[in-house]
Amino acid sequence: MKTRGDQEAGGRGGGSRTRRPGKPTRDQARNAAFDVVRAVDERDAYANLLLPRLLRERGITGRDAALATELAYGTLRGLGTYDAVIEMCSDRTPDPDVRDALRLGAHQLLRMRVPPHAAVGTTVDLVRLRIGAGAAKFVNAVLRRIGSRTIEEWVPIVAPDPADDPVGHLAIAHGHPRWIVSAFRDALGGSDDLADLLDADNARPLVTLVARPGRSSVGELEEAGADPARYSPYAAYLREGDPGQIAAVAETRAAVQDEASQLVALALTRVPVDRPADDELWLDMCAGPGGKAGLLDAIATYGDLAEPTAGAEPGACFPGGARLVAADVQYHRARLVWQTTRDASVVTADGIEPAWRPGVFDRVMLDAPCTGLGALRRRPEARWRRDPSGIAELGKLQRRLLGTALDAVRPGGVVAYVTCSPHLAETRVVVDDVLRRRDDAEQLDARAFLPEVDGLGDGPHAQFWPHRHGTDAMFLALLRKRP
Repeated sequence: MKTRGDQEAGGRGGGSRTRRPGKPTRDQARNAAFDVVRAVDERDAYANLLLPRLLRERGITGRDAALATELAYGTLRGLGTYDAVIEMCSDRTPDPDVRDALRLGAHQLLRMRVPPHAAVGTTVDLVRLRIGAGAAKFVNAVLRRIGSRTIEEWVPIVAPDPADDPVGHLAIAHGHPRWIVSAFRDALGGSDDLADLLDADNARPLVTLVARPGRSSVGELEEAGADPARYSPYAAYLREGDPGQIAAVAETRAAVQDEASQLVALALTRVPVDRPADDELWLDMCAGPGGKAGLLDAIATYGDLAEPTAGAEPGACFPGGARLVAADVQYHRARLVWQTTRDASVVTADGIEPAWRPGVFDRVMLDAPCTGLGALRRRPEARWRRDPSGIAELGKLQRRLLGTALDAVRPGGVVAYVTCSPHLAETRVVVDDVLRRRDDAEQLDARAFLPEVDGLGDGPHAQFWPHRHGTDAMFLALLRKRP
């Protein structure tokens, strides 16, 4: 993962020192956060996978675990902002390990309630023990300059003038790459609430649970300490604690799942199809790792057990009795689907070269491979890892998959095209291109099957947003095969 400092030539910032990368500090929270940021920077590690393992292995719990999490995730979210400030306060290009320590210190000084002397002192101590005395002196000097101003005072200094370059200003002010800010602005249709979206992207998301119908209930999750959710009848918010300690989650009767992911699956089950429910055959085409498949499997088997929502289309509550086939091209992902479902038939199969006969399914869920820009809240480093040059190839794959999904449904059947990205090149453009080339499919108004949710856009697709709905930025289009 590279940011602006990697583009500059330079020597060994911070002076000579003795490297001791394996030497621990007494401050285990900052030590763990430093190791995570270094691993992301050095070998493209995934913070959401690495940090929980480090906390568990090192026995870091409670407030220390919360501090390590905020330090690591907050620093990774704000890299663009912190690098601009560090560059302004440094007379040389820091080495990568020194730069990562400065980023941790900058986050504490500018966006946490850590007293300035503690933010500087603990970071300098960490550098002295992990990197060396020369680097510690350098870090001390730079952090004191950073701490001389607040983040509100720094942004006008390091960011472009918003009147001349509004996208560039927001990119620095909110810690997002410029191309992502531009993509979000286009998807929103303007910039009136773009800053709100970027703020929401930088906020720590709630842990959202799903109680799979017929196997668990929101009431059971409430008894375990969760609160009922805003939209999905099967969702609950866990404001603190480890979801893995909840019995229903440990037994796969419930799971961690974003509320928008639940709702796009529900929308697919609510579309009327002219077929007895117990004759229906469903397909989850790119099912791994199994979140949507787990909910679809439960609804297919037991039915939608929630009360009908006011304003819902006819047939909104599926009565149960259907069969689900869940497929993924990768064996290890298909195995995860098998572990999270109960009654589904799980296969390893390529959606582009399907193993099934065309025209046999009544409902198809296509959760297409995408950039994942809608889940930046939960994957803080992903914004710096993604490259816009890959979107064109992803678009080709998405078009091919949507074409084979439409081939898979019978006349009168319905396809849900879903991406965890709001980027127009992955959402509306893909759907429009596929429909333009086919005369056997039509797009339904997805919003009609989500009457409990407002602010989904002008249609006919539905677009969820972190700042409007508190969910990932999930996109849904519903397409029916013409009878």
